[in-house]
Amino acid sequence: MSVADIGEFGLIARVTARLDPGRASLLGPGDDAAVVAAPDARVVACTDVLVDGRHFRRDWSSATDVGHRAAAANLADIAAMGALPTALLVALCVPPNLPVEWAEGLAEGLSAEAAKVGAGVVGGDMSASPTITVAVTALGDLAGGSPVLRSGARHGDVVALAGRTGHAAAGLTVLSRGFRTPKVLVGAYRRPEVPYLAGPAAARAGATAMIDVSDGLLADLGHVAEASGVAIDLRRDAFEAPRQMSDAAQALGVDPYDWMLTGGEDHALAATFPARVALPDGWRPVGRVGVGSGVTVDGQPYAGPPGWDHFR
Repeated sequence: MSVADIGEFGLIARVTARLDPGRASLLGPGDDAAVVAAPDARVVACTDVLVDGRHFRRDWSSATDVGHRAAAANLADIAAMGALPTALLVALCVPPNLPVEWAEGLAEGLSAEAAKVGAGVVGGDMSASPTITVAVTALGDLAGGSPVLRSGARHGDVVALAGRTGHAAAGLTVLSRGFRTPKVLVGAYRRPEVPYLAGPAAARAGATAMIDVSDGLLADLGHVAEASGVAIDLRRDAFEAPRQMSDAAQALGVDPYDWMLTGGEDHALAATFPARVALPDGWRPVGRVGVGSGVTVDGQPYAGPPGWDHFR
């Protein structure tokens, strides 16, 4: 059964039946707009988009996988501001011949990922399109705290990382070479494991700057360095490839450090902290902030692109 068989409102009914609006929702799907509680009186907001054939492939990922990835990309940005995610709005554009079960699986993935942090899907929009496009807007609550910006890093700060890097990039390489294993790497590409709570914890601990690692650690820390007017130097020995990543890299002729330093979509969080601050649980030191500009590894520029660029 296709989307065209049940029509727009039939599809909406099937999708919304699979959504949990979350605890912050005062009014979920069904009216012209949702109503979401904002006890802080400020709302953190971000948006991201996934396009079939560009950000995902249906022969590599299930619809539920895509839902998890679409939600994670946005929830991680909220966490990187030091906020707690509260709600998602989803705009879905699909071809009329798309099987209904694909849209249902997408909704299940979106709702399940949002539920990890107590958030929910509270509304959105649908339209026909020759290409599947999933556009998600996330809302978050600062709970009385200040947002952690990219521009606050200072000379002498410690650079720290929460979560893992390189796994999703390794999984993408494995899939692009026609393989489906190791499962730990392919699974990381399909459904990232995001340290959502590490963001608010970093804010409470006094993080001076923070960012979601979506395009590559070097590229994203480059944004922090530029916004803060500082230099950042990472220690190569702070990164160790797990055995399955090392084995896959050797088999594919890839340097695993390329995956860990320049690969995106694991949605780890990178932050800077004053040297006197004890790092919260889940955070580990990986470098230092210094005087100057740019990002280096062991004091040297990194050879090759620092990360993903949509237009290169």
